[in-house]
Amino acid sequence: MGAKKETYAAIDIGSNAVRLLIKELENPSGPVFTKVQLVRVPLRLGFDVFSKGYITNHKKKDLVRLMKAYRHLMRIYDVDSFRACATSAMRDASNGKDIIADIAKTTGISIDIIDGKEEAAIIYGNHIEKDNDLKGNLLYVDVGGGSTETNLMSDGRLIFSSSYNIGTVRMLNSAVDGKEWERLDADLKAIAAEFGKIDLIGSGGNINKLYKLSGQRETGCPGMGVQSLKDIYGELSKLSVEERIERYNLKPDRADVIVPAAHIFLTIADTVSANYIFIPMIGLSDGIIDGLYCERQKS
Repeated sequence: MGAKKETYAAIDIGSNAVRLLIKELENPSGPVFTKVQLVRVPLRLGFDVFSKGYITNHKKKDLVRLMKAYRHLMRIYDVDSFRACATSAMRDASNGKDIIADIAKTTGISIDIIDGKEEAAIIYGNHIEKDNDLKGNLLYVDVGGGSTETNLMSDGRLIFSSSYNIGTVRMLNSAVDGKEWERLDADLKAIAAEFGKIDLIGSGGNINKLYKLSGQRETGCPGMGVQSLKDIYGELSKLSVEERIERYNLKPDRADVIVPAAHIFLTIADTVSANYIFIPMIGLSDGIIDGLYCERQKS
C-alpha cells in the first residue's frame, strides 16, 4: 500500500450554493491535484439576505447541519488541511458573524468571511496566468450569486482587480444598486480604452453550464465565442424557469440563476468588446486549495 497523499479541502459558502471540494496532491512539483469529492448543496442563503437583510433561523439550522456533515466527510477522507470561506451573502447578513461563531462552537469549523478583493485574489490564485495558451489581455470574470469578481491580466501580470455587488441572486431579488452597474461600466470602459483587445476567462457554475449547453465543450474547444453565449441566452430568456428545467434538464436552483448570469457575462463582454470566453472549469474552491498548498509549503 502506497504512502498517504496530502489531501486538501475547501468549503465555499456562496449566495446560491455551499460547496465542499476535496483534492489529493498527485505531484508536488506541479503541483497537480486530483479531485476526489465535490458536494454542492443549494442552500440559497442569498434569497434570505438580499430580501430580508439576514439569514433566517431555518436556513441557519440547515447551514449548521451541513457544516457538521462536511466535517464528517473531511474526516472520512483524512483531510490534512482545509479552509472555509463565506462570500457575498454572509458578508451582507446582519447575523452573519453570529452564525459563524455558532458554527465554530458546534462543529469546530472556522469560517472566514472574505471581502470581494480577497475573493478575486483567491480566484486569480488558480494560476491561470501560467497557462501558456492564454496570452495577451485577459479579463478573469467570476459571477456568483451575490457578487462578480474581475481580474485583468496582461501577458501574465495582474493589472487590475475589483469586486462588484452584482450577482445572480441579487438580480432575481431586484437588490442590485444601480450605482454598482455604473461603477462596473466605468471601470470596464477605462480598461478597454487603455488595453484594447480583451478576451474573457469565465468562472463559476453558470458559465460552465452555459458552455455545456452551447455544445462547444463536446468539441474540445477551450471556451465559447461571445456570439454563442448570446444565442443560448436568447433561447433561455424566452422560457420560463419550468420550461428551462424541462427542455435543458436543469436543476431548479440553476434554471433561475442561469439567465441573469449570462446577462452579466454578456454585459461585461460587450463593454470590453470581447469576442471569446475561455472556460477552464475552475472556481473559488480550487483557488482556496491552491492557497492551502502554498501555505503548507512555507511551513
